[in-house]
Amino acid sequence: MPADDELVAAHLPAFQPVEKAHAKKACPELPRLSDQRWYRMFDNAADRQPIERHGVKLISIQFFVPEGQPIVWRGPLIGGAIQQFLRDVEWGELDYLVVDLPPGTSDAQLTLAQAVPLAGAVLVTTPQDVALSDVAKALAMFRRMNVPILGVVENMSSFACPHCGELTEIFGRGGAERLAKDEGLDMLGRVPLEISVRQGGDAGIPVVAQREPGPAALALKDGA
Repeated sequence: MPADDELVAAHLPAFQPVEKAHAKKACPELPRLSDQRWYRMFDNAADRQPIERHGVKLISIQFFVPEGQPIVWRGPLIGGAIQQFLRDVEWGELDYLVVDLPPGTSDAQLTLAQAVPLAGAVLVTTPQDVALSDVAKALAMFRRMNVPILGVVENMSSFACPHCGELTEIFGRGGAERLAKDEGLDMLGRVPLEISVRQGGDAGIPVVAQREPGPAALALKDGA
């Protein structure tokens, strides 16, 4: 979970456009935070309702702060936000609750693993060695905390040319597959880098919800 803690995913606010007044969730100013006190984000019932688009519910710290403001928090504050998102948000009945976490290891992962029983973790990496080293640390951490590893997804595995469809492996080849094989994990899929992902992000339409799904959408659906 990144510093801008989000359930379901860190990039989803762009994919789920909302009116600014709603996005700020009746909280126009950044809550005052200190090491001694945690100011609750949910001041009223409306704040507890997650945004829902395309059948997916979402809550994000970004809904509570002014646009462009950074969120610079120490571990206890991140942990407090995670606890509130898990405990106070009115999620209703869910099939799955997905938490997008930052690379490597941090207080967010530790808090999450200690706060709720986790069904498992999906490791997402790009093919090059510098990314794989971070994922290997996360893998070791989750295993130490007895969190099941559901498998590995290779993101930006190749670039899909919008003109001819040819795939170019910009970041190398097979890094995630090697990691999965070496660690005895399932390889869940390879998601190519595709211009429709960026276009969908700008337009607020997830790639899997577009009328004509491209290679990235198909890979995501196959992996699911």
